[in-house]
Amino acid sequence: MTANHHILLRALRCQPTERAPAWIMRQAGRYLPEYRALRRRAGDFLTLCKTPELAVEATLQPLRRFPLDAAIIFSDILTIPDAMGLGLRMEEGEGPRFAKPLRSDAGIRALRAPDPERGLRYVLDAVQLARRELNGSVPLIGFAGSPWTLAVYMVEGAGGGEFARSLKFAREQPQSMRRLLRLLAESVAEYLNAQIAHGAEVVMLFDTWGGLLGGDYEKFSLDHIAAVINSLDRTVPVIVFAKDAGAHLESIAACGCDAIGVDAGTCLADARRRVGGRIALQGNLAPEILLRNNAAELESAVRAILDSHPAPGHIFNLGHGILPATNPEMVQKMLDAVRCHPTLAHPPTPC
Repeated sequence: MTANHHILLRALRCQPTERAPAWIMRQAGRYLPEYRALRRRAGDFLTLCKTPELAVEATLQPLRRFPLDAAIIFSDILTIPDAMGLGLRMEEGEGPRFAKPLRSDAGIRALRAPDPERGLRYVLDAVQLARRELNGSVPLIGFAGSPWTLAVYMVEGAGGGEFARSLKFAREQPQSMRRLLRLLAESVAEYLNAQIAHGAEVVMLFDTWGGLLGGDYEKFSLDHIAAVINSLDRTVPVIVFAKDAGAHLESIAACGCDAIGVDAGTCLADARRRVGGRIALQGNLAPEILLRNNAAELESAVRAILDSHPAPGHIFNLGHGILPATNPEMVQKMLDAVRCHPTLAHPPTPC
């Protein structure tokens, strides 16, 4: 099968498909026992990310177990700030921490965009090796955090909480925040273009914290996402996942992306009505449903999503990343339900 005929790539172009393609955000991760064993072998999360052979093994593990329609490179959204010298470490059970968080305009002015071929070479080597190992079986997705989401972590110095410091910084020092966001947009574009050059066939921007901004979403997040997309090699499709930003779907659809990842709080049929037929939609099963270990409830939820958005132009996924306590058997049942669901010709089911 040639790359352009993969079901995922056809769906991203809103071309006819025999069913909805499916993959899972965070499909390589802690819910898999083989991943947990690999992480123990690596010793810590960052070593796993920064050792290309181990990162590729993590990338491939879910594809050996499940009939997924894409691989996503195993990495982390905080690779760019780490390469900028902020001193990233991962605390077990607490998430990311930066030794040198940004606290001033002077700190922002001292930053420089990292050269992906040097400071992020381990990711590019993993992308190249994964693409070779996949051998055309499914497309490989590369990714990065959105400028705003990266800025939140860099200003806060950690994950978790309500991110009050970064919101206050944006409100009280908007010029400094925009300076940081412009630098990050440049860095993210260069990083994603390097991933494309090394073999990524789709790229995705994770705007995990854009929903925090409310009415300032476009000014501080979406405008900088659009700047990234405008600088990308557009030979590959671009997906934007903006968590809790459903109020801005129309604007996101106009930012230049090929697909929007829809979170679980937004009805797919309503999203399709709002954005029209010019863009693909991805999502959006609530990951918590998988925790209930109720096959009938799961299959019903999958059917409801697929009925609400008939192909073309739909990629089945979760509304956010899969949760660590998920039973892999439920993932298999979910994917079986997707594959057994026919392509529908009737209009979407109203929410």
